[in-house]
Amino acid sequence: MMRLLVATTNSHKVREIRQLLDNPSLELVTLADWPNLRAPEETGRTFAANAREKALYYAAATGELTVAEDSGLEIDALGGAPGVESARFGGADAGYPRKFALIYDALRARGLSTSPARFVCALALARRGDVLFETRGIVEGTIAPEPKGSGGFGYDPIFFYPPYCLTLAEAGDAKAAVSHRGNAFRALKEFLEGTRGLGD
Repeated sequence: MMRLLVATTNSHKVREIRQLLDNPSLELVTLADWPNLRAPEETGRTFAANAREKALYYAAATGELTVAEDSGLEIDALGGAPGVESARFGGADAGYPRKFALIYDALRARGLSTSPARFVCALALARRGDVLFETRGIVEGTIAPEPKGSGGFGYDPIFFYPPYCLTLAEAGDAKAAVSHRGNAFRALKEFLEGTRGLGD
C-alpha cells in the first residue's frame, strides 16, 4: 500500500483528486491530518514554481510522499490574469461572484464580452528534498458571456468549453475527462502505477 499526502485543504479539489487517483493500492491522506501545519507563503511567479515549492515544503514537514498542485485561470485579453493570483484575485476575502464581476468589468473596459482562456494545473510530487515527478494539465476554452451552471467550483461557471457547448459548471461528471486537473492527475496516476506497481 502506497501512502500519498494530497497537499490541499480545498475539499472540492480533494474530492476530484480522490476520484482521479482511485486505486485500492493507494492510501490518500490530506492536510486535515496536520491541522497545526502552517501553509507556506506562495512566492513563485508560475504555477509550476508554486506547486514545486508546496510539494517540497509539505514533504519535508510531514515526512510523507506528497503531491501538490497550483492551478488557475489565464485570460488572454487580460494578459494572462488572474493567473497565479487566481485564488487571491480581488482580495483574500473576495468570493467568486466578486471575482467574476471584476473579470467582466475588465473585459468590458477593453470593449469585450469574452476572450480565449485556459485553466492550468501544475503538479509536483516530492519526497523529502527531492521532486520525483512534475507535469502540467491544460484545458482551453473561452470566457462565457455570463456565469452558468451550479456544478464544479471556482471559476467553472464562467469557463465555456466549446466541445461540450457548456461551461465546466454545467458539464457534471464529464468535466473530469477534459479538465486541467484531470489531465495532470491522470499523468500522475500513470507515473505512480508505472514506478511503484499500483496497477497490480
